[in-house]
Amino acid sequence: QVQLVESGGGLVQPGGSLRLSCAASGISFRRYDMGWYHQAPGKQRELVTIINSGGTINYADSVKGRFTISRDNAKNTVHLQMNSLKPEDTAVYYCNAGRVVGGVRSAYWGQGTQVTVSS
Repeated sequence: QVQLVESGGGLVQPGGSLRLSCAASGISFRRYDMGWYHQAPGKQRELVTIINSGGTINYADSVKGRFTISRDNAKNTVHLQMNSLKPEDTAVYYCNAGRVVGGVRSAYWGQGTQVTVSS
């Protein structure tokens, strides 16, 4: 059974920081691309950042220079360090694990963790 469990969300003031974590089980973690997505009320889920199985990282333009993704293959975890948070970062943040094998993509999602940036 695959599980992705996020933690670390909460309420923070503008300019503050949060660190999200995602613990994975039931998958060969090191073989998966790991991503963070967010979804604000009334909006579509969007990619925030992704780190592939080889360690290559991409960020959405809106978070470049403020957010940092990292992975620990020994602990089957991926982290998202969020600095200089803005009210527009408010959303539910989801962890995603994805992999393509033989042309078939498999993907798994966590349950999400709420991040609220407000004074």
